[in-house]
Amino acid sequence: MKKFLLILFVTLFTSNAFSQTTEVTIPGSQLRKITSSIVNGQEYVLHISLPASYDKGNKKYPVVYLMDSQWDFQLLTALYGEQYYDRFIPEMIIVGITWGGNHPNYDSLRARDYTPTNQKGLAQSGGAKKFLSFIKNEAFPFIENNYRVDANDKTLAGCSLGGLFALYTLFTQPEMFNRYIAASPAYSWDSNVLYQYEETYHNNAVKPSAKLFICVGAVEPSVSGFQKLVSFLNDRHYSNLQIESRVLENTGHSGTKGEGYARGLQFVFKK
Repeated sequence: MKKFLLILFVTLFTSNAFSQTTEVTIPGSQLRKITSSIVNGQEYVLHISLPASYDKGNKKYPVVYLMDSQWDFQLLTALYGEQYYDRFIPEMIIVGITWGGNHPNYDSLRARDYTPTNQKGLAQSGGAKKFLSFIKNEAFPFIENNYRVDANDKTLAGCSLGGLFALYTLFTQPEMFNRYIAASPAYSWDSNVLYQYEETYHNNAVKPSAKLFICVGAVEPSVSGFQKLVSFLNDRHYSNLQIESRVLENTGHSGTKGEGYARGLQFVFKK
């Protein structure tokens, strides 16, 4: 009888203990929402990570804007922690941008917001100009009015279509950001239309100083085209634009985010 009661007690205790679950959160992080009047009433969710010293003074911090926050906010905050601990980068605020609303279709929405032109077969594509306007005219003011960010020190980071968007931004609105990280960018979008935007950038008499880190996975089929793009940019000999590129060994498309963002942060914040 005593043995039965002991087993019953242990069973009830362990069952109760494991049924009480708590959602895991990232310390120092917040979630805010913006409804855009520019992008057809789209609700955007901002994942915001504040540095440990934020509440201890009046310091302003560099800010990194991250694309595809629904997938990569946790990754970038973890990479930030290790890179800051090893003193490669300063304290900073991270603002991840993703989509809100009921059951957002991330694949469809990123194809809409990150692509500069409409491509046959993707009726929703080609909204990068509007999305960039949302960042400039709605996201920037919201962040700068609510958080102590250095408005003159902004980084844009994205992968794949997000990397395409980062390059599109550099070539069309170079005054918006100081630093760019483009991991495995979809540079060949719409028959390499990106080169047309680069031509506009090249012909622009005023080019703010910037840093660009760009990478691709060594096992991706796009390596040769990536190397062609990098050679093209290097041959421009831009005095205002510092470029570092890497082909990441034994890495595929999605895998470029981890090492790409880590090395990218190191390069764009290198003194």
